[in-house]
Amino acid sequence: MSFLTMVYAYLYYFAALVLLAGLTFKVTQYARTPAPLKIPTTPAPTTRSGVVFRMTREVVLFESLFRGNKWTWIFGWIFHFGLFLVTLRHLRYFMEPVWLPIELVQPFGIYGGMAMVVGLAGLWARRFFVDRVRYISSPSDHLILALLIAIGSTGLLMKFVFHTDVVAVKSFFIGLYRFDPQPLPGDPLLLLHLFLVAALMIIFPYSKLLHAPGLFFSPSRNQVDNPRERRHIAPWAKRLEQE
Repeated sequence: MSFLTMVYAYLYYFAALVLLAGLTFKVTQYARTPAPLKIPTTPAPTTRSGVVFRMTREVVLFESLFRGNKWTWIFGWIFHFGLFLVTLRHLRYFMEPVWLPIELVQPFGIYGGMAMVVGLAGLWARRFFVDRVRYISSPSDHLILALLIAIGSTGLLMKFVFHTDVVAVKSFFIGLYRFDPQPLPGDPLLLLHLFLVAALMIIFPYSKLLHAPGLFFSPSRNQVDNPRERRHIAPWAKRLEQE
């Protein structure tokens, strides 16, 4: 195993460990955080099945964002849908044989990469040109958007301009989860792309990107609007009452 392959193998093992451990810690923390008040954003569903339907609309259609700001919704939805297609396209690097649905999505994944970069560019532009958004934007907001755009741009460049040996790349990643890393191509753009992806994996559990799993733990979204029918008591409050 070459030095370059060894460095990137250990980098991805470390990034995967940080990602899994960080997500596990944060999701556990979210799950244990008490919600002492009944605070669903109205109009809210009055049944558990209604909550599931509402959460589905939030995850798939970004319903609340659509009501709040149409331009942000457009660029945000374009980015997330593009990212979804790109993720499906990249699954081919981690499976052998490749499933038929993943084969069918390959052409659409290319357009997903373009949509991803366009959506990110729009979201980044609003942080410069919308006064109230520029005022609350922190350096980390700009750095995360720049990182995501760099990942998308380097991926598109490898597809259309600077081609790389995708068969060797697939062998490398399949070798990783078999604990038998295979030689990684030394193309500079590929190495940059993979480094940026690893960096994203490392910072993900500690950044604002955690809104992805955090959405499911939001009391304003996941609570049933039934304060008159049923008393809402947080677990820690129940223990106090019993004492």
